[in-house]
Amino acid sequence: MLPPFIIEQIRKREEEARQNQRPHLELPLPMPPVPPRGSIPEDDSDRGVIIIDVG
Repeated sequence: MLPPFIIEQIRKREEEARQNQRPHLELPLPMPPVPPRGSIPEDDSDRGVIIIDVG
């Protein structure tokens, strides 16, 4: 007899295989527009370093 965790792994793999074989619907949805690299504002001015003296 196989240990229970091995049996559970086999069941999971079989279920994944069944889901991959099951037909599914793919809708031709348009991709969202990607903004150009230069149009995204960079917030480098808000960045900084915080030093905490614990000792």
